Amino acid sequence: MNEQYSPTGFRVLPTVVKNLLIINVLMFLATFTLRKFNIDLNDILGLHFFKASGFRLYQIVTYMFMHGNFEHLFFNMFALWMFGANMENIWGSKRFLLFYLVCGLGAGLCQEGVQYIQYATQLAGFESVDLGGNMVLSMDRYLNLMTTVGASGAIYGLLLAFGMMFPNSMIYLYFLFPIRAKWFVIGYAVIELISGFVGGGNVAHFAHLGGMLFGLILILHWKKKGELYG
Repeated sequence: MNEQYSPTGFRVLPTVVKNLLIINVLMFLATFTLRKFNIDLNDILGLHFFKASGFRLYQIVTYMFMHGNFEHLFFNMFALWMFGANMENIWGSKRFLLFYLVCGLGAGLCQEGVQYIQYATQLAGFESVDLGGNMVLSMDRYLNLMTTVGASGAIYGLLLAFGMMFPNSMIYLYFLFPIRAKWFVIGYAVIELISGFVGGGNVAHFAHLGGMLFGLILILHWKKKGELYG
């Protein structure tokens, strides 16, 4: 893809990126503040598995503004600024916001699909789940624990977009090791795919891949229509 673009009017902190940063930080602060009053925003606004009693349709949007801890929030917001500022300056605010939300929604849908496969192949037909150590949960309680939070799906979509638009740009891993954007994106996609099948850790790997997939589809659609640059 064409890497040439005009830097005229480039903003270090464009409107949508700035507002997304503010919203995510405010929601994070609200989450920890309300816990003092026994209100769990991650439970209310996080994306539950659709067969769980805690699932609400609005969660497919709200989940991407919630984060589990400071590290989760920091790295997502840093990547949002690092890659998102470039993309918003190129696409404009409306197109950038559309792309961000499509990637986030796509990530959530993919996560729901993967969870359904897990449910259908491992859990369907059981009334409870034995976690060991004399800990047995009802099936609905267990399903309600299958909750996804974070902007990572949308962020991975932005990472893909940056890699496609600027494949030969240099990204510095840990601020020290240079790598071209295209290899950075491919490497992350491979790692997420392997991690998704291997499992382990409380990370929604397939949601990340879903964000990249939906981002790829939208970029290819814009490119086909000759609207990649607005």
